[in-house]
Amino acid sequence: MKNILIVFLLTAVPSFAQQKWQGKFEQLDQTLPTPNSYRSASGAPGVNYWQQRADYVIDVELNEDTQLITGKETITYHNNAPEVLRYLWLQLDQNNLSNGNMTDKTETNRVRDSIPARFFPLAGDTHGYDGGFKIKSVKDATTGKDLPYTINFTMMRVDIPTPLKTGDKYAFIVEWSYVEKDRMKFSERGGYEIFPEDGNALYTIAQWFPRMCVFDDYEGWQNKQFIGQGEYALVFGNYRVRITVPSDHIVGATGMLQNPKDVLTKEQIERFEKAKTTFDAPVFIVTEDEARKKEKVRSKKKSTWDFYAENVRDFAFATSRKFIWDAMAVKVGNKTPLAQSLYSKEGNPLWAKESTKAIKNTLEIYSERTFDYPYPTAYSVHTANQGMEYPMICFNGGRPKADGTWSHRTYESMVGVIIHEVGHNFFPMIVNSDERQWSWMDEGLNSFLEREVKRERYPDISISWGSPKGMAGYMRGDKNMMRPIMWHSDNIPGGDFGPNAYGKPAAALTLLRETVMGPELFDKAFKEYSQRWMFKHPKPADFFRTMEDASAVDLDWFWRGWFYTVDNVDVELDEVKWFKVKSETKDVENKGVKAQKGDLASNNGKEKPTDFSKGPQEFTLINTPDAYYGDFRNRVNDGEVKQKLAGKNIYEVTLKNKGGLVTPVIVEWTFKDGSKEIERLPAEIWRLNEQEVKKVFVKDKEVTNVVIDPTGETGEVNPADNVFPKKATESKFDQLKKN
Repeated sequence: MKNILIVFLLTAVPSFAQQKWQGKFEQLDQTLPTPNSYRSASGAPGVNYWQQRADYVIDVELNEDTQLITGKETITYHNNAPEVLRYLWLQLDQNNLSNGNMTDKTETNRVRDSIPARFFPLAGDTHGYDGGFKIKSVKDATTGKDLPYTINFTMMRVDIPTPLKTGDKYAFIVEWSYVEKDRMKFSERGGYEIFPEDGNALYTIAQWFPRMCVFDDYEGWQNKQFIGQGEYALVFGNYRVRITVPSDHIVGATGMLQNPKDVLTKEQIERFEKAKTTFDAPVFIVTEDEARKKEKVRSKKKSTWDFYAENVRDFAFATSRKFIWDAMAVKVGNKTPLAQSLYSKEGNPLWAKESTKAIKNTLEIYSERTFDYPYPTAYSVHTANQGMEYPMICFNGGRPKADGTWSHRTYESMVGVIIHEVGHNFFPMIVNSDERQWSWMDEGLNSFLEREVKRERYPDISISWGSPKGMAGYMRGDKNMMRPIMWHSDNIPGGDFGPNAYGKPAAALTLLRETVMGPELFDKAFKEYSQRWMFKHPKPADFFRTMEDASAVDLDWFWRGWFYTVDNVDVELDEVKWFKVKSETKDVENKGVKAQKGDLASNNGKEKPTDFSKGPQEFTLINTPDAYYGDFRNRVNDGEVKQKLAGKNIYEVTLKNKGGLVTPVIVEWTFKDGSKEIERLPAEIWRLNEQEVKKVFVKDKEVTNVVIDPTGETGEVNPADNVFPKKATESKFDQLKKN
């Protein structure tokens, strides 16, 4: 007979008295949007799913002397929506730095006794920078006539001459300019860095052109203002971009170069072609010596680099005469994308050693977990700080010291940011979620996979960040100051944004994979979600539903707790009672048996046991009439139960949920002979009582120690009360006396 039957017979009916029921195991049906023909109940795109498309042809020029960027773009907008559009909305993200921008207007601040000057709220004005787009014209591409337009902070409405019907397309032209910013003075995602030693600049150009807003089945136009923290919601399309820069510059961009003969030397072209078939080590297309020579002389000529990118949601580029350039091919399924790195000498020798290797590792592991990387290339570009992602190209910090040495922390940080930003090619560049509203859908999923790359390819790099144990300190904090993961990106306090959008979702997914679902089920479901929604626009419900649909695991309790609340995992091992069955024989008719009132394991009204030193308590097994069993699935015989339990050690464990977050329970038993055993209980153990549960275990050997969540796998925030026998803890008064 299985132990579970014995445990069932020994376990009392759960008590519901005085518990505050919070519905932690209720379904999310009323919370999630109603499924329809666009988005199905399974989490897959519906039979009538549709999305818009915007194609761009852009000519852009950088003036290195004035930092002026001037552009002209033709946008062809395809209306695939089942409704007529009378106007179009574009994003003007550079306006976030214009005078009177919404970010400054809505930012709260205060004056203290002393404030570092560069942190003063008006510090941006002291740089004398005039940010924002200057829109020269908006015209009909066919007639050349001016189109009416209205700018609302970072959004621009364009009124079109005739309604755009389903299946129609419309082309219009926007001419614009803006002055690029010094990224060393502004905490922004792009800009330029001037190197004082040689006077040259390294440009990372992003959010540099007016871009179409998303129009979808979920909310129509997604034209929420860009305030700075929540990133981008963007439309897929094809891009043809011609970039004019000084002729001694090297340019990297979204897409593949179309005119290498116009901008590269014969030797560079040969090296570039060799890199496309080299898999073991990067090929240097521009060496450090060659880059150093170019730093000394500025060309007065211009060159135009022509790039083409298909089915991307955005376009960015980097340019500098300082660039060292290396590349190598990566085998992904039946594709061989080109991993490319661009970096100045200030990044060496660390960048030459690690950057392209990190791209390769990222593309390989992410492809295994999601889908084969579909784009022809992936760039990693060196910058002074931060990290930022765009289709096929990303800008990454991590710089060694001036003497070329670096700390392990710098190495960890640089490799981590490259993995993370290259990984963004999958989320949200291909699985195209709405970053402005749901940062976790790309940052959290991406941080989870970043940890997986490190775990598999970088054993010398810590993966604590984004693990349940690594996030316990954050989750232990003041809940009144936190926000749930399911919170609009711009409404999360700045200091809370990293843990909320990156670390906590990554920890949740790690727990889901390693503890709740198991790697096999999780990996299949996660890959299903990735492949269902590649090159589409998923919403949170699509992820939640797909993970359940593809695994047959009911996860509503998990999403509810981890994503919709700020609860934490704090399970107290309140009590462990040790029992054995009395050996004396009782009459079979139960005559003379007097059961003690209340709980047989009540320790006769004494205090709770704090260890096992008093030995086991004894209880009596009485014969039970057949009628007791009713319609139970398994019927056992009294004698068989007594025989099974004879001489066994029986432990009743009481657990209390103090943190509010229901969780699987991991129990580590240490026995008298020194051996250990791990038992895992699913989170559903809390389904009938969310605050307290009792569980009976039967063991052959005597137990000397019990620990809940011994390795911090569930994210336990207070390990001190997870141990039995109880450990004495010093009061704060006693601690002060020692000091």
